[in-house]
Amino acid sequence: MNAKNQFVSAPELVRPKVQKGSVEAILATHPFLQGLSPHQKRILSDCAMLSSFAPGELIFREGDPANRFYLIHKGKVALESYVRERGTVLIQNIGSGDLLGWSWLFPPYYWHFDARAVEPVEAVFFYGTPLRDECEADHDFGYELLKRMTEVVIKRLQGTRRQLLDSYGLHPS
Repeated sequence: MNAKNQFVSAPELVRPKVQKGSVEAILATHPFLQGLSPHQKRILSDCAMLSSFAPGELIFREGDPANRFYLIHKGKVALESYVRERGTVLIQNIGSGDLLGWSWLFPPYYWHFDARAVEPVEAVFFYGTPLRDECEADHDFGYELLKRMTEVVIKRLQGTRRQLLDSYGLHPS
């Protein structure tokens, strides 16, 4: 899969919009990829394409199968969860330089939050299913990706914890 000059709103919807070479430029500067070997970056770029989302657009829904992740280049995304009797609760906002989506790497491969564009978003989309296969085949690559994804999971967990404490009016000392 190497459609580097297309935007994608969802895996099944492809809209050409951007010049060739933009994926490589974003990958070269995105904080999540700093320190990866050229071989590891090539594995990722082979599964990457540009994506865009309009404000209010749902990027993925909690409970749906997770098979992708994004590196946010521009814009802001709200991570949300539905709480009975309270409605949709904002867990965390993420933006430029952040990673969106870790559930594709950890069984059972379902999203744990909703993700919605708050403002226009430009991102690099990575198809996770072949990347999981690459992680199994190349354990050095898999370990490096796992360490980086785990850091994202911990940040999301801490964001969720802060949100929960705030919602109950509790503040850690």
